[in-house]
Amino acid sequence: MKKYTLGFSPCPNDTFIFDALVNKKIDTDLEFEVVLADVQQLNKWALEGKLDFTKISYGVMPLLTTTYKVLSSGGALGKGVGPLLITKNPDLLTKSDLSEYTVAIPGQNTTAHLLFSLAHPECSKKEMMIFSDIEDAVLTGKTDMGVIIHENRFTYQSKGLYKIKDLGNYWEETTGNPIPLGGIVAKNSLDTALMEKVNAQIKASIEYAYAHHYPAPADYVKAHSQEMEPDVMKQHIDLYVNNFSLNLGSSGKAAVNQLIEIYQKNNPGLTISPVHYID
Repeated sequence: MKKYTLGFSPCPNDTFIFDALVNKKIDTDLEFEVVLADVQQLNKWALEGKLDFTKISYGVMPLLTTTYKVLSSGGALGKGVGPLLITKNPDLLTKSDLSEYTVAIPGQNTTAHLLFSLAHPECSKKEMMIFSDIEDAVLTGKTDMGVIIHENRFTYQSKGLYKIKDLGNYWEETTGNPIPLGGIVAKNSLDTALMEKVNAQIKASIEYAYAHHYPAPADYVKAHSQEMEPDVMKQHIDLYVNNFSLNLGSSGKAAVNQLIEIYQKNNPGLTISPVHYID
């Protein structure tokens, strides 16, 4: 039987979602070659068309509309789940113009970068780096500020860092939509029936995880988050896995489409095809 490549991050929300599917805890005849990587690396591979199915930042979706379709299950959207802009210098907390300051960003084509650019179009001094390096970049003074995602949302205060702005809240207040962080996409060359089958089984995998591995994280989740305390793993899952992960629905699709519309306005020379969704 053919094995399909499937990429997602080792973060608790992704391993929680895919555990039952890739470890055959649910009834499935699908075989996957799992590739674990940081989301910016997954974005890069998606642009290269490397994987059959993969997690991506919705920030890169405008560049993938002709090569990948979006599955309605497995993604991360919601309210109060957005990236945070942080600093170690309390004097910067009241600054509205960030043009003079350097900011660490978790990847060029991430949703975090797009949301930051929406809130602070005046800022051009950006340093792209892996998300897990951003706290240290701010703490050591390599950058004045940083945009943090994932588990860093739960740890920055304990390290003496301050929140300047919740970029997710800014998006919600500006657009009225939930925050489209990341989704699961399938290569256009695959059969539509296969995409629909994978979409349905991702949903079943999430339902299994809630029924059998919640609130205590499953061994698969813990194995890929060994440096993370169990309560932080649970916070991570609670924040990023929700009803939108089971199905985007009309409001989830509207949020993704609006993100792409904003991207189009910021890149008027780029032709972007409509997103195709698999339900």
